Amino acid sequence: MARDYAKLLGGSGGRLVLSLAYFTAVANVLTVSEFGLFATASATGIVLSRVAGLGFVSPLYRSATRKPHLVGTYTAGLLAAFVLSLPLVALGAALFYLGVFAGDMALAPFAAILAAEIVCWRALEVVCIVNNGMNRFGRASVLVVIGTGAKALAALAFAGTVGREGGLAAWSLFYLAANGLAALGGILFLYPRQRLRWRPDLYRRRAADSIAVAGAEVLFYLQSELDKLLVLSLGGPHIAGLYAMLMRLVDLTALPVRSFNMMAVQALMRRPDRLDSWRVRWGVEAGIALVSVGGLAVLGLILHARPTLLGANVADAAPLVLMALLVPAFRNLVEYEGELLYARGRTGTRAVVLGFLTLTKGALLTLVLRGGEAAGDTAWVVGLNGVFAALWLASAMATYTALDTRRMPIARPA
Repeated sequence: MARDYAKLLGGSGGRLVLSLAYFTAVANVLTVSEFGLFATASATGIVLSRVAGLGFVSPLYRSATRKPHLVGTYTAGLLAAFVLSLPLVALGAALFYLGVFAGDMALAPFAAILAAEIVCWRALEVVCIVNNGMNRFGRASVLVVIGTGAKALAALAFAGTVGREGGLAAWSLFYLAANGLAALGGILFLYPRQRLRWRPDLYRRRAADSIAVAGAEVLFYLQSELDKLLVLSLGGPHIAGLYAMLMRLVDLTALPVRSFNMMAVQALMRRPDRLDSWRVRWGVEAGIALVSVGGLAVLGLILHARPTLLGANVADAAPLVLMALLVPAFRNLVEYEGELLYARGRTGTRAVVLGFLTLTKGALLTLVLRGGEAAGDTAWVVGLNGVFAALWLASAMATYTALDTRRMPIARPA
């Protein structure tokens, strides 16, 4: 397990460096407002990518973990589910564009960014998920690094050729091309070579779980990315850009935690009793919180000493980093607890919890943003700590209550 986690962490380390290069290049070539629109459109694409496929990635991952000879069969089911889900994805994209983006962003770059996230990056994620399920952690780590590297190279090429004159419209095409090439390479070289087999009888038995997983995933990413949409709606593109930069730096602290989450999920699938002890539960949560806070504290102190280290545009967000010091801890813990519910087969409970968190986050964040307008330009950043603390408390209570309800059956992988 330690060796496998080291492989995953190696991939996370490479991704961290490349993500930082990618973020710095894009954030300083686009204007702050354009970066806010790009980040919010990308977040929208991430949410809609969980609708694509109707959650059938879940049985595919379970088969890769327990019965890898069925990967070809469930891959065929995933492709069919993806085609069936396209009208829903298109409807969701249209509603998001008309409700949030129409006044600030042209349709063409919005569509290009969504295609990059929904089709290309999601396909790369599926390749990684299948390889992780089959314990091919080295391959998955390499692919993540390659995908992030492709985006970093695209950002550098964009900065060196088109530059700020091209704006968001030109960058969206670079972004789509980078994601497309990375996904194509992953599918051709790293996806298991198995014949696609059509087995409707298997798919019907997994349909309910898949839909529940899709709902939970949409709700998870909606509550995770809802803040960007709200900030754009309430604060405008410039504030959305500052917020997107801040949260991008927070995201960097989550990379090693997400590798740990994936290992924890697989361990619980094989031995559901591993987290029965409260000492172990709180020990794991404390470890995640310390790593998360420590990572952002180091980054915040570096940017405090050298605000322009990541460029002039990012320097505007540098003073905000230490003001949101507790945000990554609570944010990463909510993500970890959601993974625990998935590992124990509580997909319905997970969907309910995430739905409640989405509504709670929207309400609290609206109050914080409106209160921040009256108190000062950066007062809302301090309030984010309280918002995410409340979300973690609600998530922890619901998660561990569900895990301790013995009468609920543990779902067995396919």
